[in-house]
Amino acid sequence: MAIGVFDSGVGGLTVHRELTRRFPEKDFVYLADQANAPIGSKTGEEIVEITRNGCERLFEAGASVVVLACNTASAVALRRLQQTWVPDAAKRHGRPLNVLGIIVPTIEAATGLPWTYEAERHGEKVEAIAVTGVFCTAATAISRVYEIEIDKRREDLAVFSEPCPGLAGLIELGAPAEELTVVIGDHVDALRRRIGRHPDKAILGCTHYEIVADIFARHLPEGTPLIHQPTAVADSLERYFERHPEYALGDSGRRTFLTTGKTGPQSDMVSQFWGEPLSFEAA
Repeated sequence: MAIGVFDSGVGGLTVHRELTRRFPEKDFVYLADQANAPIGSKTGEEIVEITRNGCERLFEAGASVVVLACNTASAVALRRLQQTWVPDAAKRHGRPLNVLGIIVPTIEAATGLPWTYEAERHGEKVEAIAVTGVFCTAATAISRVYEIEIDKRREDLAVFSEPCPGLAGLIELGAPAEELTVVIGDHVDALRRRIGRHPDKAILGCTHYEIVADIFARHLPEGTPLIHQPTAVADSLERYFERHPEYALGDSGRRTFLTTGKTGPQSDMVSQFWGEPLSFEAA
């Protein structure tokens, strides 16, 4: 048995790496659905189907808990899968199963409040005193999940999402740093113009973006806090496993990397990020 990690490509490795650091003795199986990447521009139904198929493949590979290391999948597909598909999957596989996302931990980190907290409304509009920028895929921006869920908890935070179509694909393909610097700079400037100033803090709302977090940091004012999803997810998962000891996760430290796309070594950018060459097997 194992912890499964799903993403449309290599972006989820940012979360995977932090999880393996936090749970070094646990078994992990990672699935990059590169044949369907990028998914941020697909329809809601397509995203649900792609995510469901990826989770099923990970369950077949022995995962008991699958972490959707993808904001798009978490925003669009997670709730539906949890409510309508996971119970049947658990019956079919004959063991406890679950699918978890990365948006809840990110919002907890951004607000400093637990997911169960909901602010009391007293009828008076609170003027937002801080601005959070969210750089994300088009599908995540359309879902407005960050705006909606943060507003439920913190009326004093204004949220502005900046969709970055194509950026995840460029990172996936290992685009040159010079090209990424121009694209990211344009998006940071576009968000600044919409807000009227730079955000007070920023969420990298696509796990691919964590690979180039340093480029985002260079374009934002010095010292602008970045909400790092890998750390937030690892913290949340640690608490989750303390509450749910029923999941079999393996304890041999096994690491398996699968892809629906091109097998073998990944891009130089991935190797630099990972710290050594990384090779994927066929899913």
